[in-house]
Amino acid sequence: MITRHIFRFVPRSVFVFCFMTSTTKQLNAEQLSPLLVDFITRSTHAQQVQVINLHLLTGGASRQTWSFDARVQHENGRNETLPLILRSDPHEGPQSVMDRTLEFHILEAVYAEGVLVPKPYFLGDDSLGVPFFIMERIEGETIPRRLFRDPSFSQARQSMAQQLGTRLARIHRVPIENYHLSGLPAPQNGRSPAEEEIVRFEEMYATMAREPHLAFELAFRWLRQHMPAKQEQVLVHGDYRMGNVIFGPEGVRSILDWELAHLGDPLEDLGWMCVRSWRFGNDELPVGGVGKREDFWRAYEEAGGYPVDLTRVHFWEIFGNLRWGILCLTLTQPFLDGQNSSVELAAIGRRTVETEWELLHLMEE
Repeated sequence: MITRHIFRFVPRSVFVFCFMTSTTKQLNAEQLSPLLVDFITRSTHAQQVQVINLHLLTGGASRQTWSFDARVQHENGRNETLPLILRSDPHEGPQSVMDRTLEFHILEAVYAEGVLVPKPYFLGDDSLGVPFFIMERIEGETIPRRLFRDPSFSQARQSMAQQLGTRLARIHRVPIENYHLSGLPAPQNGRSPAEEEIVRFEEMYATMAREPHLAFELAFRWLRQHMPAKQEQVLVHGDYRMGNVIFGPEGVRSILDWELAHLGDPLEDLGWMCVRSWRFGNDELPVGGVGKREDFWRAYEEAGGYPVDLTRVHFWEIFGNLRWGILCLTLTQPFLDGQNSSVELAAIGRRTVETEWELLHLMEE
């Protein structure tokens, strides 16, 4: 199971797939620790800094994620221990979809507006040899199957759909014009958000598909025939789904992974959350395997989200399944080309048929 998405867009008009290779180099903890001590000391003007519990987290192929604690002794004698996460590009291998500076500024903007995200602490310099930033570490769980099965999350299961709707509304109301987010992806050439996404994935499908997929071609035709007339352009998370949500026994604690954020139709995020693949077997609960669409939509609207037009959100759920199906085709290319022997990549390709079946079902409704 993928706990962090492997696919990335650089820029959003061009698809780049990334996969873990045995040749990717990275700093080890012994090398990284003194570099972090020096950087945090300079960033905080501290008298002394200690880095402890430094370890590399699993998941993610276009970035490295390290967890550690920084014991900071300030010049005024105050001491504090900061639970931190370092996000960086690898020293070799696939690079990040989004510039680290832009991702950090997006985090700053949404954090300032009360969105439930880790606090961004420090934007990196060139001291690690790769782009990086440091943010707050939020304790919790991200694996959906544990949410579905563990008795300790019984309360969370009852409220997650509503919480996800409420949190998403806050994201879509971020006044991006108040922040310097130069380079934030947006529809090009006068296209609507829907047309931009359709064109992008049509190009990807034409490039990556090795054989015809009639369900996908039918879905493209359906989407063009049912393109929404009205579409606001707001800050869209771009990958709002189970797996990118930190949760605890009480429910949602934080929203992760902002590398696919862009200007788009707010209902794109609602449709993506309802893609069948993010239910992980809980198909009777279409909102990430934890709730009903109606509860998700109601909480979203009541929290100040945009009106949920049923036809329009249905469009984006169909698009989301098509998007994931094409990404499944793309992700398996390294295996088919003999570049990577990962069984996981091969298995992802087999999941294409799940999206084809779901698309036929959704287009009949």
